[in-house]
Amino acid sequence: MGYQDSERAREVAERTREFVDDVVLPKERELLGQRDERDAADRQEEARDIIDDLREEARDREVYGPQIPEEYGGLGMAFDDLLPVFEEAGRSILAMRALQVAAPDEGNIHVLDAAGTEAQKEEYLRPLANAEVNSGFSMTEPMDGSGSDPKQIRTTAEKDGDEWVIDGHKWWTTQGSDADFLIVVARTDQEAHPYTGTSLFVVDADADGVEIVRDVPHMGEAGLAHSEIFYDGVRVPEENLLGTENAGFAIAQQRLGPARLTHCMRFVGMADRSLDVAKAYMDERNAFGDPLIEKQALRFDIADAETRLHAIRSMVRHAARQIAAGEQARTEVAMTKVFAAETVQEVIDDCVQICGGNGIGKDLPLADFYENVRCFRIIDGADEVHKRSIARSALDDAEIVPEEIEHVTRFGER
Repeated sequence: MGYQDSERAREVAERTREFVDDVVLPKERELLGQRDERDAADRQEEARDIIDDLREEARDREVYGPQIPEEYGGLGMAFDDLLPVFEEAGRSILAMRALQVAAPDEGNIHVLDAAGTEAQKEEYLRPLANAEVNSGFSMTEPMDGSGSDPKQIRTTAEKDGDEWVIDGHKWWTTQGSDADFLIVVARTDQEAHPYTGTSLFVVDADADGVEIVRDVPHMGEAGLAHSEIFYDGVRVPEENLLGTENAGFAIAQQRLGPARLTHCMRFVGMADRSLDVAKAYMDERNAFGDPLIEKQALRFDIADAETRLHAIRSMVRHAARQIAAGEQARTEVAMTKVFAAETVQEVIDDCVQICGGNGIGKDLPLADFYENVRCFRIIDGADEVHKRSIARSALDDAEIVPEEIEHVTRFGER
């Protein structure tokens, strides 16, 4: 399919696919084959070592950090050029980390580049871009705090001389227990609406008062922590304010919109890989006298999956063009995120079903993919939140034409 991608986008995407297929997938299969031989901690440690090696290979092949500015060691690609590259990276969980395009680091790199001071960029962005440190984005709170409705944020930051004092309770801070620093969302003006009274702060993970309570047990994303954290009187210098005071939500929105689209493309890559696995299985597996690949129902499943993935790719690129033109594209992003999350879940579910026992077993990556994509319908905003936004836009902008219901009224009067 042609998507009007630039020549550079197509060329880097092709290099990325070769890197994933030739280098990453053999390592992934090696790790999958060790599940029954080694405990989880050993496998995670080996995975980290493998990812470090893969990063060096990615740099040699000039595919590392496509979204990272060149001055910080990346390729410095335009946002809409990134989309096909992120899809290829999404074909393997290892590849996403090897290329430094996985959440939350990918989004935090964007925030630091867009809103950070030069000092903040040198202290935090440069080592993060080089994968020398890890980061977390600390926004979501337990009941009854900020979740899908960010206006309910309860964490506060109060000015005390030349410092800010942060108090709050967060959870689902991705990579929180492994983070070297955290970007924390906190209320800085208690009288203002949260959208205009909230700020972002860069907080060192080892600062006094930062307590990692636990890593929340969760489905999917094996080896990636989602942490519960207390901020108890955490003092940070005023220069750790990220961007302008009380502009935190505006900055976060600059992060979340593009991040939702890159998330969509990574998951499209995951679905595309799942289809590759399912097609290979269908070609090899015989049942009731014929190869599965000859069964009409399964062929229709594949046709439907390919069609809907094409629609996602087109929707993502449309929303990305709006963002590149300086628009917020909130409705376009919301539509894309909902459709992508639902579609990719259904596609991977079909692939699991096609592969039967092999699909639910973990010798293949399908079961891991399924767990991950189910989480996608909640992370980055639950489906219902985005549908609410879409409906509000559709109804607020609707032109009510009385003639459209006039005949119904007349019919009811008969």
